[in-house]
Parts: sequence; C-alpha cells; structure tokens
Amino acid sequence: MSTESHDKHSKPSESVGLTGMMPRPINVVMMGAGSFFTNSVLKDITLIPGSASGELRLVDLDPTRLELSRKLMQKIVDNLPTEGKWKVLASTNRRELLPGADYIVNAIEVSGTECVRIDNDLPLEYGISQNIGDTIGPGGLFKGLRTIPIWLQILKDAEELCPHVVALNYTNPMNMMCLAAGRTTRIQHVGLCHSVQGSSRMLADYASLPYDSMKWECAGINHLAWFTKLEDSSGQSVYPNLMAQASDRSSKFAVNEPVRTDMMLHFGAFITESSGHLSEYLPYYRKRKELLAKYTDTGYRGEESFYANNWPTWRKGQDENRQALLDGTKGLTFDRTFEYGSWIVEAIEKNSPYVIHGNVMNSGLIQNLPLDGCVEVACLVDRNGIQPTVYGRLPKQMAAICDSNMRMFDLAADAAIHRSKEAAIHALMLDPLTSAVCSPAEIKELCLKMFDAESAFLPGFA
Repeated sequence: MSTESHDKHSKPSESVGLTGMMPRPINVVMMGAGSFFTNSVLKDITLIPGSASGELRLVDLDPTRLELSRKLMQKIVDNLPTEGKWKVLASTNRRELLPGADYIVNAIEVSGTECVRIDNDLPLEYGISQNIGDTIGPGGLFKGLRTIPIWLQILKDAEELCPHVVALNYTNPMNMMCLAAGRTTRIQHVGLCHSVQGSSRMLADYASLPYDSMKWECAGINHLAWFTKLEDSSGQSVYPNLMAQASDRSSKFAVNEPVRTDMMLHFGAFITESSGHLSEYLPYYRKRKELLAKYTDTGYRGEESFYANNWPTWRKGQDENRQALLDGTKGLTFDRTFEYGSWIVEAIEKNSPYVIHGNVMNSGLIQNLPLDGCVEVACLVDRNGIQPTVYGRLPKQMAAICDSNMRMFDLAADAAIHRSKEAAIHALMLDPLTSAVCSPAEIKELCLKMFDAESAFLPGFA
C-alpha cells in the first residue's frame, strides 16, 4: 500500500474532501501529564478544526509536575484561537478520571530518573555501550519490566471504566508495550512514534524533493522500519541518488547518519530511527572500540551514555520550559504538530480517513515476520477506528533483522506480563547487541544484578 503522511499543517479532511464539526464533546485522559507530549498532543487536539468542547484530564503521580501541567493547559485553553470550550481536570488517581473517557494518551515514565544510570552503567561494566537504552538492550528491557505492569493495570482499569476508549501509547519501549497490551487487553490501542514522519521528511530533503511529491512505503517494527519504496512524482526511484551520497562517507548525509547510511548501503533500504539509537538494535557497530570510533559520533549519532547523561537535564528543562510558558517569559504558539495523536482523534470523530504508521499486532500484516509479534505498518483511521493494512513480505534480509529483535521482544513482553526473571534473562540473551558482546553466563549475571539494583521498582518478580 503506497502511503503519504500529511505535513504538520494539513487536515485529514482535505485528503478526502470531507469537512465538518466534531459531532460531540470528547474526553481525553493524559497518563503521565509531566510528559513532553502533554502540551503537544493535547494542544493539537484542541486545535482540531470544528472541535466543540470536552475535557482534558491530566494524571500524574508527581503532584508538583501535575499542577504545573494543569496550569499550563488551562492557560492554553484560555487562549485558544478557536471556539472550542475545554475543561482541564487533574488528579493523581487515574480511576477518578477514566470513567467516560474517549481517548487515553499514555506517556508514563515509571521510576522517573531513579533507574537511568543503573540501566546504562551496569551494562557498561560488561562492555555493553548504549546510546539511548530505553527500547532494547539491557536498558530497554528493564524499562519495559518496570513500565509494562503499570501500563497493563491502566488498561485493566479502562476495561472496567471506559471499555470503548481508544488508547494511544507514546511510552517506550514501544514494541514491548504494544506487544504486552496485544496479548492481554480488549482495549483498542496503537503505538505511536514520530520516526516515520521525521525520517520521510529528512529523506525528501536529502533527495532535494518537495515532501508532498515523494511516494513511499515503509514497514517493519518500531525504530526498525524500512523505506522499501522511495520515488519521485514521476515514479523514478530516489535510491540511486541517496546511495551515491551515502557512498561518499564525507557527505553530509553519511556524516549525519553514519549507521543508517551504512545499513542502507549493505541491506538495501533506509531505516526509520536515528543512527545512534539504531546501532543498539544491531550486532554490528557497538561491540568494539574501533567500531564505535568509526560509526558513532556525538549525540543521537551514537554517543555512549548520551541518554543517561542528559535525561535528568532534559526532564528539568521541560519543567522549566512549562514554567516559562506559564509566566509569559516565553510565548505560547498554536501551530499543530505532525504528532499522530490529534489526527487520529479527528479522523475518528469526523469520519475523515487518514493514514498513520502505527505499532499493532501482526495479524498477517507482514507475512515473513512472527505472527504473534508487533509490527509497524500503515493504518487507515476513520470512524471504525485504527485499521492496519497488509504490507506483504519484507525483503528477506530486512525481515531477518526485524525478526532478531522480535525474538527478544517476545520474551521481554512475557517476562513483564508474568513477572518472570527467567524469561527476562532469556530475553537479554537474545538481544542482538548484548549477545554480540557477552556470553550467556555474563548476561545472566548482569541481569540478576540489575534486578537487585532496581528491586524497588520491580515488585513481584520471581
């Protein structure tokens, strides 16, 4: 299926010639109101053309951050350039705000900053170098083990209090989160990431093409989806141009994306996640110092411990930014972003068909990937909700890379669902990067040390 994402100023209705008012007020629950996504996704929802009214319900366990978010969202709705009338509610108890909810936006951060250094530093003692470490590898595994049980409790509450809700998950580790939900809940849910939108725009820039003129297909798993088709408006492939740039390792393209361009040259297509984060999904680039020196660089290009060193500062900076917007030292803006959340709400509420790339259970959507796994594919959204489309078969070498990750996610999701240390250890033994660096005995030892270090956030694991 050939798909094109909309730019950040387009309206889903424009693509199909439909317009109209949203037929009813809607209630949106924001789980993890201290998240960056609160004042992007929720603000986007209030900017839907024709939106009438509703409730923005903020939930966070940190009362200080919750109140800061509540005040800012109240200021936003008080200054909307639209006629919508929105009420802002806040609580540290999700069960107070879930009844009657139409949408849940999940952006929780279990344990805050307490485990960030453990997730990074203990594996580093075993030679496992992580750039981000929140979706795969030791860091991603333990973030999943901490987070998934809470996520499943939220969905269980939703089954009781708002069984027709649509849940939009932004929390990492995305694949594990969606996989665990797909195995345990009846709630309609989808995992959302902006790597497809961002990467497709970036590729249009490197190809010197207007974004709206480029035709593309993308499928795989979160952070490891492949642009299997990239064409200009005449139907000519853009890949010869991109391959030529990537072959010149001094080009801007190759310097900015050292791992992604190298993978494209050797496997045949470009991948959706930044080079540094992508390097953690693969066994090739982070296992020896000379490879790190050759294929990684600062920041999102692969810097060791980048996330662990910066996440506390970023989190503090987000709060400071909210305070500045609240104080008026920084001005509010009312541009709608390309985050999928509000476009999904608009498509469902107005029956205005729109295409996203979402993380969903693989019910034959990508036929040469595990059918009990989670994949990222094009999904049609309208009044019937989120409807994944069948991609078919990925080229075998691309499918094999995805499959290697999915085997780890399979066991990691089960470990979180059943709170099993054994399944967690086996998951880490199958992790591509960890298994490229450590022996099974070392992996088991590391895993047990991490369980001990993070035990306060891992209740019930046996």
